[in-house]
Amino acid sequence: MTELKVGICGWGNVATGLYEALHGEKISQLGDCKISVTCIGARRDNPRCDYGDTQVFRDIFDIPQQDIDVVIELIGGVATARELILKAIAQGKHVVTANKAVIYNHGDEIFDAARAQGVQVLFEASVCAGTPIVKLMQNELGGNKISKVSGMLNGTSNFILSSMEDGMSFDEALTIAQEEGYAEPDPSFDIEGMDAAHKIGILAYLAYGSSLPPAHFYVEGITNIASTDFQYAKNHKLALKHLAVAKLVDDAVEMRVHPVFMDEKSSLASLQGVRNGIELDTNLVGKVHLAGSGAGRESTASGLISDLMSLARSNNKLPSRPDHPPVKIVEFSSSIFKYYFYLEVDDELGAAASITSCFAKYGISLESIIQEDHLQNNKAPMIITTDPTSEKNAQATLEELSNLSPVSSSKLIRIERDS
Repeated sequence: MTELKVGICGWGNVATGLYEALHGEKISQLGDCKISVTCIGARRDNPRCDYGDTQVFRDIFDIPQQDIDVVIELIGGVATARELILKAIAQGKHVVTANKAVIYNHGDEIFDAARAQGVQVLFEASVCAGTPIVKLMQNELGGNKISKVSGMLNGTSNFILSSMEDGMSFDEALTIAQEEGYAEPDPSFDIEGMDAAHKIGILAYLAYGSSLPPAHFYVEGITNIASTDFQYAKNHKLALKHLAVAKLVDDAVEMRVHPVFMDEKSSLASLQGVRNGIELDTNLVGKVHLAGSGAGRESTASGLISDLMSLARSNNKLPSRPDHPPVKIVEFSSSIFKYYFYLEVDDELGAAASITSCFAKYGISLESIIQEDHLQNNKAPMIITTDPTSEKNAQATLEELSNLSPVSSSKLIRIERDS
């Protein structure tokens, strides 16, 4: 039987969830693998979890020096977590982490150090908690060429958009998400898109060997979404989701995170609540769909335990360092979409003509123009959808529209294509 002696750094919600999962239900012995938590690094106790007679160190940097096999980093943040992980590697310890931010920002450095020391750094729980996307891409789909990775990677954003689809306002949905523990008191990391950006950056590394951190790519959150957008989606058999994408485009990779309209019958469109969902386009098995809980201490504990079992069985290795030139990231301005423009316009003579001339100026063909009933402020909502055009042209048009005197409000949402 293989025994792993582990030290946990951090004693918050995720760490205590892991400890209870390993000890509360005698799950510490899994087949031919026994996992023993021999020490904990924590500045203070957590009254919600009794660690019994497990040795506790108030300085987390004492943990890598103990007689253990694995350091489990659950302190969060970036700078201190990086320092702790690198110290553990230098001490010849394997590392398991749920920290997407440190992997996204320092993955290349951390993985290079691990290879040099002959140890492993596992990070299943850093992307979608217990949903096993990392091992799926590393192991089961290892012989496939993955042409596209896409999905809803942030449970908070998906919960808010699902609630708005059911009739709530953005603020109401956010308040409930915070009350239920789906969103932090400061939810900006989730609703501005950075959490999903970190996850798609890690998945792009696994699929294409892009760097960590990756080169700059486009990230947009959901704060600009309104109830009127869901009415349009309902009328046109579409779903409005926050989508993260990494896909091959010739010899480069397109990476992006932003709201989209998509076909309501697509597999990702059906994802509701706090669940995460991922779709992989592969050359050998076609489309692969994976969905599950993307947050919560039990789900995250599942991902961490999965990594510990992989370490014990030594069948999960870091991807080889790519020997090709750095992966090129596609300029987002060259990406092609259909677009939905929502405008609020003064009902005055010539307003429509001046608006359509903005689109004509940049060679954008219009698919439809919908004039809605007047709002309470005597503004007339106008919805314009376009034929496919470049992001560069769409943004130039949006800027020009925002400077027209009849237009008091303007925004765009991209319409995702199947390919």
